[in-house]
Formats: sequence, C-alpha cells, structure tokens
Amino acid sequence: MKLGAFDFVNKPLELPRLRQLVENALKVIHQDNEAKATAECSPEQKLLDSRLIGDSAVMHPLKNTILKLARSQAPVFLSGASGTGKEVVARLIHDLSPRRDGSFVPVNCGAIPSELMESEFFGHKKGSFTGAVADKQGLFQQANGGTLFLDEVADLPLAMQVKLLRAIQEKTVRAIGDTKEVPVDIRILSATHKNLNQLVQDGAFRQDLYYRINVIELKLPTLNARRDDIPVLAKHFLALIADEWQLENPPTLTIEACERLQDHNFAGNVRELRNVLERAVTLAETPYIDISHLGLPDIDMTHHRAASQDQSEPAVIDKTQHSERQKTTKWSLNR
Repeated sequence: MKLGAFDFVNKPLELPRLRQLVENALKVIHQDNEAKATAECSPEQKLLDSRLIGDSAVMHPLKNTILKLARSQAPVFLSGASGTGKEVVARLIHDLSPRRDGSFVPVNCGAIPSELMESEFFGHKKGSFTGAVADKQGLFQQANGGTLFLDEVADLPLAMQVKLLRAIQEKTVRAIGDTKEVPVDIRILSATHKNLNQLVQDGAFRQDLYYRINVIELKLPTLNARRDDIPVLAKHFLALIADEWQLENPPTLTIEACERLQDHNFAGNVRELRNVLERAVTLAETPYIDISHLGLPDIDMTHHRAASQDQSEPAVIDKTQHSERQKTTKWSLNR
C-alpha cells in the first residue's frame, strides 16, 4: 500500500466487501479526473488551504502528502508534538477522501476508563453486564463507512490492544453479550505525541498493532519550525475569536507584537498560540494588541534567535569549543 495499492481483501473473498472497495476506488478516480480538470483551483485544494493555515516551506510538502493520503485507503499514523493539529489533519484526510459522506468518529484513547473501553469500542447488548439497560452501538459501528480516528493511541492498555488488533485485521466486531460478529468498513487514522517506536521496544505497545496502524506515517511540524506562518495564523485565530465572542471587529496585532510572537518559543505549538491570543484579546482595551497584552516573558532576542536556528552549525561550534576545553584541561593537568 505504501507503493500505491488502493486496498486489499482477505481470503475467502466477501463480495459485499469487494463491492464497497470498487465503489471507493471509482470515487477516487472521479476525484482525480476532476482535480486534473480544475488544476490548482480544485475544491480539494481550496478546502485544504482554508483548514490548514500556512504557506511556509514545510507546509507545501505536508499539504501535497495529505492530498495523496486522502485518495488512499491505507491506515495513517500522525506523529508530532501536542498542539500541532493532528486532529485537524485527520479530519482533512477524511473530508478529502471518498469516505467523506460517512462519519468521522474521533476518540481520545487516554480518556476512556479501561473497564469501559471494550464497550465503548465495540458496543454491548442489553443485560450483558450490570448497568447495560439498553443496546449500545460502539465506535466501530458508528464509523462504519467512514473514518475512526484513534487519538493518543499509545495510551491503550495491552489487553485492549489485542482486541483492537483483531478488529482491524478481521474487519469485524462483536458487541459484548452478542453471539455473532458484524462486518465493519472503516479506515483507521491514529495519532500520539509519544514515541510509539520506543514504546514498542519497551514492550508497552504491541509490535503487530504498531505495523497495522503505521502503514504510512505523517509527521507534523512544530510551530517553531514554521515561524513564517505565525502572522497569518494569528490573523486567522483573531477572526475566529471575534466571531465566537461576538466582537464587532477582530483585533489587530501591532508590528512589535507580531515580531514578539515570532520570537517566542512555542512549547504548546498552535494550541498555545491561540491561548496567548485569547488572553491578549481579553486584556487589550483597544482594537490593537501590543506586546504588553501578550503576557509573554521577556527574553534576550539575540540569544533566542540564535538558538532557534538550525542546530547543525551550533553543534559544530560546541564540538570545537569542547575540544579546545579538553586541550586546555589536559595542558592544565600536565602543568
């Protein structure tokens, strides 16, 4: 599938499953033909640019990759730090795909109690356990024909990883208390801010499940790696805040405030930028947001800008300085 295969089928062949795959493949062909006919003004490109804000160097290959992934049916693993917009990208992949008429079902795997996890994912029948007063449809059934997004998938307990692996592999689920398995047609997207490969090596995450969900990995850049996008992102968020808070006009950043944002080290990425702007809008008494309204700590701009550059050159300097210090130390010891 990494080389371009659309999907796969298990033997023995199930005709309903094959029919669904062929329909999805035809939708993709139709989308590709429309995209070629409309060139750069395609609806897909407009949707992508409106939802994934930014035009920096790192964003161009990211957007192109998202368009390619949307046409595929392969499971995608989104990696990146917290606040980089993994759910935004997951929704984009779904909305640009042939499955966009189906449901997009996001689930935070770390927010579900372990004792309720099987019921949440696969559903249950009435009376199957204490408190099951009615039949419940699981997340897999809700996402049938669409996309299931497993956010913070690294937080799944090992016992649930086994059951999830079987559901993904067999494309069937069985509700708690039911006697039969039900086929489901879903695409799995998953994400985490943790190092999933390291968790596999440590035995905290199953290797077979890792290979199932990580057919294609898409790494999202941090906000510090796309500082050129901060002015347009800030303008976008200020417009959203003004709309949500029912302000007459969206506030405007002063040139100094905009430069200060670009010099700030955003540990929380895009999410932190929005929080900073919400605080600034609250504190500002004028339509203009100045540095004082941002509430960011004072920093040495020269030192910060040097530290934010590519680490390859400072690494060489540090290594040279380290060698000089070693020579000095040896000379001192010989003396």
